Amino acid sequence: MSFCCGASMIGTKGTLKHIRTQIHNVPILFCPVCHHIEVHYLVENEYEILAEYAHGDGAVEVDFIEYVDGKDHLLHDNCVNHEGEEPMDIVRCQIDMALDLLGFAKSIEDQEWQDQLMKRLKMLSARRDKLKNKKTSKNS
Repeated sequence: MSFCCGASMIGTKGTLKHIRTQIHNVPILFCPVCHHIEVHYLVENEYEILAEYAHGDGAVEVDFIEYVDGKDHLLHDNCVNHEGEEPMDIVRCQIDMALDLLGFAKSIEDQEWQDQLMKRLKMLSARRDKLKNKKTSKNS
């Protein structure tokens, strides 16, 4: 599992910009709390090589899938959530994990970690409430 600021990251594909080159369909990990993005560790080397070559060739856009193959089925094995899931389910899963971690942080009396988890839970709760309000406004 990949974590960022204590939340498990969501596996997806996205477009990243390397200098002037846009690279599409890059397997990435996305943090639902702080919105941090990183290239999936299984393809990080391939991404760096492709980005350098594409930039060196002066390419404006390239599609990652066209140049790298074979690892797609392994990319999201270590992710708790995936892009295609319902946003509310993702947030609930993140809240559950944060609550589990908070219980452990309390058991080892790590106050700093507890404070970080409480901050994260507030952010996740606000996100959950925003999703609920969005859902109820659509149904009205």
